[in-house]
Amino acid sequence: MNIVVCVKYVPDATADRHFEADNTVDRVGVDGLLSELDEYAVEQSLQIKDKLGDDSTVTVLTVGPEQATDAVRKALQMGADKGVHVVDDAVAGSDYLATSLVLAEAIKKIDHDLVVCGMASTDGAGGVVPAMLAERLGVPGVLLGSEITVEGDTVRIRRDGDVATETVEGTLPLVLSVTDQSGEARYPSFKGIMAAKKKPVETWSLSDLGVEAEKVGLSAALTVVEDTSARPPRTAGEIVTDEDGSGAKALVDFLASKKFI
Repeated sequence: MNIVVCVKYVPDATADRHFEADNTVDRVGVDGLLSELDEYAVEQSLQIKDKLGDDSTVTVLTVGPEQATDAVRKALQMGADKGVHVVDDAVAGSDYLATSLVLAEAIKKIDHDLVVCGMASTDGAGGVVPAMLAERLGVPGVLLGSEITVEGDTVRIRRDGDVATETVEGTLPLVLSVTDQSGEARYPSFKGIMAAKKKPVETWSLSDLGVEAEKVGLSAALTVVEDTSARPPRTAGEIVTDEDGSGAKALVDFLASKKFI
């Protein structure tokens, strides 16, 4: 089985994140990493490969700036076989529709039976790209799986909702997305880190995919961020002493003033 797993390079949540002058997220001037939720997609892809045998391959696909290669390398260190990095200045500022377009055209150039995604990215948190990919590729979308079973050409998932659990299945080829309940992602071993250095990573541009630059980027986005403002600094907390037994009343008055009670 040929598996393509889509991953995203996102700003490190612990880094000093900020916006560009056009109100898009700065993805170049900050530290980044493989989106944590996409690690679960990589893990499930590798588990499927392990169960099916050595004839299966896992190809990691990402769209992003030059630094996004780090996300691909992390997945290769975990055990994926090869990577594809779509990098083009025109992609910057793309919305979900444009991102799904670029991913779909890249997937079409890769031999695939199964496309695997995380449930969402940790920066955008939209969770809509897997469904868009299924539509663009013309295949079923078996989405939000917390438990995955592959038997022949059938992929079956358990989808856990707030009030019910359901079983959903589809026939390959299809797009699969997995949640953070599907199983902890493995850590790269020293052997895996060394082996990843020899694994191939192809770099493609929009022209390689036949995608016109006018169809992607900020100018083609259907939504834009008009303004941003920095989070205000934390203010010092108020300390209430309770030497005379008035602490409880002061606490109640404070909660009432904030409309918590």
